[in-house]
Amino acid sequence: MSWFNKPDPKDQMRENNKNIRRANRELESDRRALERREKELENEIKKLAKQGQKDACAVLAKQLVQLRKQKAKSVGMSSKLTGIGAQNNQMYSMNKMSQVMGQTVGTMKTMEKLMPMERVAKNMKEFQMAQERLGLSEEMMNDALDGILDEPGDEEEQNAIVNQVLDEIGIECQSKLAAVPKVPTSVGTTSKPMSDKDIENMLAQLRG
Repeated sequence: MSWFNKPDPKDQMRENNKNIRRANRELESDRRALERREKELENEIKKLAKQGQKDACAVLAKQLVQLRKQKAKSVGMSSKLTGIGAQNNQMYSMNKMSQVMGQTVGTMKTMEKLMPMERVAKNMKEFQMAQERLGLSEEMMNDALDGILDEPGDEEEQNAIVNQVLDEIGIECQSKLAAVPKVPTSVGTTSKPMSDKDIENMLAQLRG
């Protein structure tokens, strides 16, 4: 492998896991051999014990103790290798996350260069000001239209129409009043003003 080319993290992880699995298989093979030897020692100790060979039993018992310690160390080493494999996978995952975060930061920096926050704030402010100007323009346009539609002669024309209607009503009222019989007056006396009773009678005849 060249010193100038860095290994791919994924390939490195696979290689590390491969080595760990191979080491675990070798440890398992050694433990199976130790277990077989353990059984043999136990059987030999029992056989020598029946024969009363105490010294020989002590030698084999010492070997058995050492063998069991070796087997326990092998189990511990397998556990450590399993832990190292898990750490290896975790480091690879963290490396991938770091790469993704680096790419994300790069993208964010690129976006910031393309559209700085100052420019975004300026555009938002200009948009708001344009909206306000548009609202004022609309209000001014409405006022101008109202001014154009409400010409100076409109009020006089409206008053003339109202007066015409009132005149027509007045004429109609006068024609009805002309049809009402006059209230008789006493001979030789001047006409007196109409009383409230007379007005009520006239209104009743108009309604009828």
